[in-house]
Amino acid sequence: MDWYTTVFEVIDMRSFSNLWYWVVLAVAWSSISHWVLGVPFDMVARARRHGGQAEQDLEDLVRINANRILFVVEETGVWMTALVSALLSALVVLGLFYGVEIAQAVFLLVFPLTFVGLLSIHSAHKVRNGENSGEPLWRRLRIHRMTTQLVGMLSIFLTAMWGMYHNLSSFIL
Repeated sequence: MDWYTTVFEVIDMRSFSNLWYWVVLAVAWSSISHWVLGVPFDMVARARRHGGQAEQDLEDLVRINANRILFVVEETGVWMTALVSALLSALVVLGLFYGVEIAQAVFLLVFPLTFVGLLSIHSAHKVRNGENSGEPLWRRLRIHRMTTQLVGMLSIFLTAMWGMYHNLSSFIL
């Protein structure tokens, strides 16, 4: 038997047993938790430490991104909700009822992002309604980042559990 054939029999190159899926999952959550309302979190720390121009830049960038998020929500909110609901419903039906593994994998990647999207909308509203400078802004961005990280950790854990269950059950059967 060929070495490559043995490796590809042991490591099935489908979604949950594919290394690239796990790399995408890790990179996605790393990027999402680093960028808070479109602002890199190191910029928040720099603004808090140094103040002055760094603080003004942070406030301007957060204001611009919050207004952009709220504009998109106000213009396309109903359509976006319908589209995301249809996509998630299709993934659930394909993944759970028809057993399509890639649909399960994409659902486990995309579904938690809807919570992060809703959190971003909530934070953007808070920024627009007064938490747009100084300590209230830093607190809002910190809460947003910590909540995003919590959703990410839970998502990665549940995806890993489902992926292990799926790989073990397909290996045994």
